[in-house]
Amino acid sequence: MPVRVSEFSWQQTPSTVFLSLPLRGVCVRDADVFCGESYLKVNFPPFLFEVFLYAPIDDGNSKAKIGNDTILFTLYKKEPVLWEALSMPDVDKEMMKRIREKSILQAQEKAKEATEAKAAAKREDQKYALGVMMKIEEEERKKIEDMKENERKKATRELEAWKECQRKAEEPKRIPKKEKCQQRKQAEERGTLKPQGLPRKVVPARVPTRGKNWENIFSEKLKEDSIPAPRSASSIQISFTPRIFPTALRESQVAEEEEWLHKQAEARRAMSTDLPEFSDLKEEEKNPDWLKEKGNKLFATENYLAAVNAYNLAIRLNSKIPLLYLNRAACHLKLKNLHKAIEDSSKALELLTPPVADNANARMKAYVRRGTAFCQLELYVEGLQDYEAALKIDSANTVVQNDAERIRNIIQGTALKAHD
Repeated sequence: MPVRVSEFSWQQTPSTVFLSLPLRGVCVRDADVFCGESYLKVNFPPFLFEVFLYAPIDDGNSKAKIGNDTILFTLYKKEPVLWEALSMPDVDKEMMKRIREKSILQAQEKAKEATEAKAAAKREDQKYALGVMMKIEEEERKKIEDMKENERKKATRELEAWKECQRKAEEPKRIPKKEKCQQRKQAEERGTLKPQGLPRKVVPARVPTRGKNWENIFSEKLKEDSIPAPRSASSIQISFTPRIFPTALRESQVAEEEEWLHKQAEARRAMSTDLPEFSDLKEEEKNPDWLKEKGNKLFATENYLAAVNAYNLAIRLNSKIPLLYLNRAACHLKLKNLHKAIEDSSKALELLTPPVADNANARMKAYVRRGTAFCQLELYVEGLQDYEAALKIDSANTVVQNDAERIRNIIQGTALKAHD
């Protein structure tokens, strides 16, 4: 049983109560103080001091100072009146119990509110920091894009100047050729308009005998004129007749489709919301599907950095959903993060297995996005391989066909330049 302390001194003003309590040689670290609106308790084993205050106080602003074997309380009254006594008169055990429980509940509620307010302030600070970071990244991206645009314009001007110099250098060479053509034409005209005079005895020219290497120059010219020009290269489009008869069971993909459905079900269950950094998130923010939709909306408004952040959080919650990597690859393409776009597209293709009809559209998008990133890195051969893989999935897609044809032309032009 604790020993109750009855020795204390107190003074008051209309607004404040000053209470002095001796600690009786107990270490300061062992004193436990609890203060409520109507209840004050100090526990310093084996002693216990408690008082049920005469009127309510402002426990939030009241103070306790411990030192020199004494605790000095400064209690601020809620109503500025003088008390007749420090403690409430005629308090029975049942009333004491109710006051204690009420004080403890109020203290718990205040602590909970303070914790929630602290967590809310922390979330607001994080959102503000994220907004500032996104703004800085947007400014940096705009600065880089401006630098690229200036460099492109500069390169274009230099190329135009070089073409102009080449044209001026070739101009003197064209003039002599033009003059020779004019002189030849004038000579031919003079030959046709020459007046006919007296007939002269024409000395028969000596006709050369045909030898082993004899050739007529006119026939040689005729042969050169009759040689046809080289044929231009082109591609042949092949289309197959669609199958209208039912597929045999041995050729069906029933097993692959069941495996794909099983993998999707496992991916939905692969959640990791028990990490410490997710404790402050709301319930909807812990849902990867909600985050994916949020990222899609941000992508539609061209806020690609914020969309990447939304997909990052969704992937940390569940790293088995291929569409998260596929959508993040599209954001990286817009931000010119080409290597990251290749990594995310490859990860999406790794998760989109086995290949079935349900994931055909996603696989085609993954191939196209990875092929686009390869082409922007000037790796045209690898890009063409991905575009051809996409055409194997959907051969009727005209956009992908046109892009693949352009890549082939680029590769052929590069090969011809290297050959020259």
